[in-house]
Amino acid sequence: MANRAVYVTEEGLKKIEEELEHLCTVRRKEVAQRLHEAMEDGELIENAEYEAAKNEQAFVEGRILELEHILAQARVIKRGDSKDVVAIGSTVEVREKGARKTETFTIVGAAEANPKEGLISNQSPYGMALLSHRVGDEVEVLAPAGVIHLKVVKIK
Repeated sequence: MANRAVYVTEEGLKKIEEELEHLCTVRRKEVAQRLHEAMEDGELIENAEYEAAKNEQAFVEGRILELEHILAQARVIKRGDSKDVVAIGSTVEVREKGARKTETFTIVGAAEANPKEGLISNQSPYGMALLSHRVGDEVEVLAPAGVIHLKVVKIK
């Protein structure tokens, strides 16, 4: 992984820290217990529980490393710092060309993006296209489904 800044909000940073704490203090112990119990069951070569526990251990340790990397590179952004220009942390109201309703997105770093909750990554097609634009700007989004035309209605 390159040593690039990972942009997170204060809330996102807290969630990452809480997940890391949980993995290190709770999940590691649970997985170690499962491994111990599976080893006591005898033959390890054909022990499905042992294999499952080893796979879970690898996943947990990988996620811990990933979260530690994110925290080491984290740059905290404040939501809504800029109301004139779309930036990371901005909440942007947009209208797709021909649509009556608007959609609202908050642009966050990739580590806490969750499109279902309206949190889009600054590295996503929408996020990259909206950055640096102002209210009233027409924006073209080069999305996997094709070109989408948006108008920036409001920046919060």
